[in-house]
Amino acid sequence: MSEKLSLFFLLLCFTFQIQSQNLSLKTTIKDHGENLNIEETLSKYIQFESISGNEIEAGKWFKSLCEQNGLYVQQMGDTNGNYNFTASIYPLDHNLPNIILLNHIDVVPAGDITKWEHNAFSGDITDTEIWGRGAFDNKGNGIMHLFSVIEILKKYGHTKMPYNVTLLAVSCEEKECNGGGAEYVIQNYLNTLNPIVVLGEGPPGFNGILDSKPNQNLFGISITNKRPLWLELSLEVKTSAHGSITPINYANKGMIKALDNLIEKRQKVVYNDINLNILKQLGQWETGIKSVALKHPRLFKIFIAPKLRHKPELLSLFSNSITLTSVDSHNSVINVIPDEVTALLDCRLLPHQTNEEFVAEVKKQLKNKRIKIKIIKESPIVPASNYESQFYINIKNAIEKNYPNAKTLSVSVPNYNDASFFRAQGINSFCFTPMQFDRHYLEYIHNVNERIPRGVLIPGTQTFIDVIESCFIQ
Repeated sequence: MSEKLSLFFLLLCFTFQIQSQNLSLKTTIKDHGENLNIEETLSKYIQFESISGNEIEAGKWFKSLCEQNGLYVQQMGDTNGNYNFTASIYPLDHNLPNIILLNHIDVVPAGDITKWEHNAFSGDITDTEIWGRGAFDNKGNGIMHLFSVIEILKKYGHTKMPYNVTLLAVSCEEKECNGGGAEYVIQNYLNTLNPIVVLGEGPPGFNGILDSKPNQNLFGISITNKRPLWLELSLEVKTSAHGSITPINYANKGMIKALDNLIEKRQKVVYNDINLNILKQLGQWETGIKSVALKHPRLFKIFIAPKLRHKPELLSLFSNSITLTSVDSHNSVINVIPDEVTALLDCRLLPHQTNEEFVAEVKKQLKNKRIKIKIIKESPIVPASNYESQFYINIKNAIEKNYPNAKTLSVSVPNYNDASFFRAQGINSFCFTPMQFDRHYLEYIHNVNERIPRGVLIPGTQTFIDVIESCFIQ
């Protein structure tokens, strides 16, 4: 996931063992004459070091699985940083409305390899876990997509159905390469894909959100997300270069003071239709005065806002955020005063916040007119997906079927991923990961010792199958 998920959406419960015992999915797939079950397949996939910009080897193997198991494959970019392909139950030239299962081949680097308990790209399967970079993000999702599409092919491949079903594997999602991956596919193959809905990576199940029902499992289905706005601040102040005499004003001092003005200012709690709806949905399951307050969030904002500030993972959905990620004076000599300093800000904007208004507010908060602001990366405002659509309802029903004690709710998420490119084209895109596991596994996503518990892939795959079949039989 490119920016990765908020803890709010990753508070999970450890129920996979019970769930997996009740499912009948027994599918294996062929890999050059070898029959692999779903966990063995994920293990092999993890063993490819497909760090962003180095996806070809993993992508070719993943594509070969699709071809060997009867799916119709089309290449949509074949270079590192832009290795993408589709695998469908019907040929794309049939031009059927298409249910897209979107995943990415690339992973983030392993980090400090000496801190891994199992090699980062071992794919080790122990009695309880599957280890390695990408086990959750995003190869686990990709393998669930693969097994579900193959299962649909077996059942419906020789029958005329109202929709095609396509696995879309793309590159460079983690690094967000300009012009590559999903962006390239949309620019060059959108009409070929003919997507009617996109299912992308998103929040898994979680608990611990409802005060009155702390064990209640909740699945968030993301219909939109905050947008990244990356800013470079620069300040130039000509001074005497020698550090023995401290000038009244110099670049580093001016930048630090300005950043302190900016970073220490609390961002406003901003209500919009989407985050208000999150509170109202939670209010359905709370009890007492908390239920009343959540159901009427505008009336009780004076009480709700302080509660949000104590939970950064929740506050991120109700405020624009500014994170200082770098300060660089381009100087390694300790007794030389640099004339110039730059700072990088990773800002995340609520779905309806305009870039222009936000940058203007940043300038105001810095309180230093000499600081120049350059936009490094920005993204447009895009419409949220329709949570009243039948596709959303089918996702909701499939999750609740496979996790009968869970509830679902439509949400926004603070991270940005490839589904946003499809939303920008007006295509309903719903992001979720139908897995449940214990909270401590969250610490390993984009960190050392990434792994998932065994058993979670089967109910997740069955959920995708149920979503697709419910679309077929409408």
